[in-house]
Amino acid sequence: MPYITTSDGVEIYYIEQGEGQPIILSHGWPLNSDAWALELKLFADAGYRAIAHDRRGHGRSSKTYTGNDMDHYAADLNDLVEALDLRDLILIGHSTGGGEVVRYAAKYGKDRVAKVITAGAIPPLMLKTPANPEGAPIEVFDAIREGVLGDRSQYYRDLAQPFFGGNREGSSVSEGLVEDFWRQSMEASVAAAYDCITVFSETDLTEDLKAIDAPFFIAHGDDDQIVPIVAAAEKAIKLLKNGTLKVYPGAPHGIHGAYQVELDRDILEFIKK
Repeated sequence: MPYITTSDGVEIYYIEQGEGQPIILSHGWPLNSDAWALELKLFADAGYRAIAHDRRGHGRSSKTYTGNDMDHYAADLNDLVEALDLRDLILIGHSTGGGEVVRYAAKYGKDRVAKVITAGAIPPLMLKTPANPEGAPIEVFDAIREGVLGDRSQYYRDLAQPFFGGNREGSSVSEGLVEDFWRQSMEASVAAAYDCITVFSETDLTEDLKAIDAPFFIAHGDDDQIVPIVAAAEKAIKLLKNGTLKVYPGAPHGIHGAYQVELDRDILEFIKK
């Protein structure tokens, strides 16, 4: 299996398929690159070099106890980009991965990034503060921490339902989808999964969004129960210099089903422009 070693000695697993202009896909919490399995094939079939990595502490990457923060995530991504010498790069990030690609693009990507795409992403800030009243209160994230430190196996099974909208009437969420969410989640170390809750809830990416010049496509479902659109996409679009927002009616946080088909089509259209 292919790995790169970061500047602080962490092994980052990645998978790549296809040839052409590079696309890097960054996964959400607490998943890994398997979340992008379909997109890896679709984008490779469309003539791109599609790459997805497991964030430190997740999947097949090193199960780190330290460095589970947004700056390290972005630095790890930079190490991967430099190791593969990727240029004219398209970045795609879901949820926490959206925060990762935003921090990377703002801090490292000026000369390498061609376009940025996020879906159900956390920027600018999820936590409710006096300056961000639309955010969620800290008690929401404390409950997630309790779930990870308690019976995390059952917690991840339960979380899959609102993640994919399985708790909505008429949902088509399959048992297999829930099982795969559980499998990927259980591959994350407890330390990394726990620390990442602070990362996705308390990292303020406002200035990062303002610093990005590249064309930016924001996708967000208006029934996202994990990263509500009002505190995320609706605020992020106002901070970008060259942004486009598309709202997907009824779409949940997790990318699957009809939402996935439409989103993947929209991504390919955006990157071909």
